[in-house]
Amino acid sequence: MIDAHVHLWNRATDPQPWIDPVTMAAIDRDFAPADLELMLDSTGMDAAVIVQSSNSAAETRRLLAHPSPRIAGVVGWADLTADVAEQLDELDTVARRRLAGIRHLVHVDPDPAWLGRPDVGTALEQLGACDLGFDLVVRWWQLPLAATVVAAHPGVRFVVDHLGGIAESDDGAGWEAGLRELAARPNTFAKISGLAGLMSGGDGACLRRVVDVALEAFGPERLMYGSDWPLAELGAGPIAWRCAVDELIGELSPAERQAIMSGTASAFYGLGA
Repeated sequence: MIDAHVHLWNRATDPQPWIDPVTMAAIDRDFAPADLELMLDSTGMDAAVIVQSSNSAAETRRLLAHPSPRIAGVVGWADLTADVAEQLDELDTVARRRLAGIRHLVHVDPDPAWLGRPDVGTALEQLGACDLGFDLVVRWWQLPLAATVVAAHPGVRFVVDHLGGIAESDDGAGWEAGLRELAARPNTFAKISGLAGLMSGGDGACLRRVVDVALEAFGPERLMYGSDWPLAELGAGPIAWRCAVDELIGELSPAERQAIMSGTASAFYGLGA
């Protein structure tokens, strides 16, 4: 059982200036492997994929150095405007083996067209050659650009974090069209994560619609579960999120549920290889 999207941070070494101490008081602290183990135990998960929270090579090295056996792999950061292979060569053998993928905070990059840069495209090809996938963290309005980039790199594995960042202010039409365009590419996967905010309102109709679109577009074999902890603490919490996902996929076959809760993440990130 793999939680495919969690974060750890120590703000003394990796500041998180986006955390508002008033509106985000629940996560206005450091989160260490010991905290992760408690969360995984409470949600019935065995291990997790740690995902970078800042565009920092130093943070990536620190995440790769955590010795916890509950960390199945790390999605780190690399400068995709430079030589990626050279950056990977700087990692020692153990760190390189634990590196499961690369992510860049595209959704907050000052350059709205960053993902489509030619040098980034070259770096994505290098990731593919190194058998590393790329996590796409984008806003819903960036999905068309993401689809164009994915189509241009059929030999690279991509996974869409948080089902493409659907916004409550969007009517959903633009998000759905963009997500389906991405799902039409067989080298693209997606995470059922970062959606705890859609649980508000009681009936969960919006969350149900969003997940149903993802199930229809990608199929269970290209979807993976993620808690987005500790950000899940800003909503009902990781336990409630896990229960919500269990209900949303409850009518799937055992094999399909297993894919979402473990198999897809294991295959995409090469965990245990």
